[in-house]
Amino acid sequence: MSHLRRRSRGRIASCFPRLFARSVKVSAHCDLPCGVYDPAQARIEAESVKATQEKMQANDDPHFQTRATIIKEQRAELAKHHVSVLWSDYFKAPHFEKYPQLHQLVNDTLKALSAAKASTDPATGQKALDLIAEIDKIFWETKKA
Repeated sequence: MSHLRRRSRGRIASCFPRLFARSVKVSAHCDLPCGVYDPAQARIEAESVKATQEKMQANDDPHFQTRATIIKEQRAELAKHHVSVLWSDYFKAPHFEKYPQLHQLVNDTLKALSAAKASTDPATGQKALDLIAEIDKIFWETKKA
């Protein structure tokens, strides 16, 4: 029993320096260095969606259509993921204040990617790409600030 008392006294004594230490204020713009975020990831996936849509229009083979549909849907989901990560992890309150259209732009982009996922029309893929380009422009403006 005395052994346990000595151990607990040692733990309490080791806490005192931490209790009286000066606090340090730490802040960061994002969870990780900002270099890990880039709309290019979403753009590349959306370009794959559009390219697949174009290939689907030029090929009537049912096996090709099935494989292309799977690829197109996977790429659209990846593009949506990358846009969502930018919105939730990179963009912060000051960005939304400076660019009040950003919430709606991200929502419109996600909806456009869903439409492209469900369509074989390359125009839907192009619409998603155009919206991603707008996000990209805002993103790089925030990186300069």
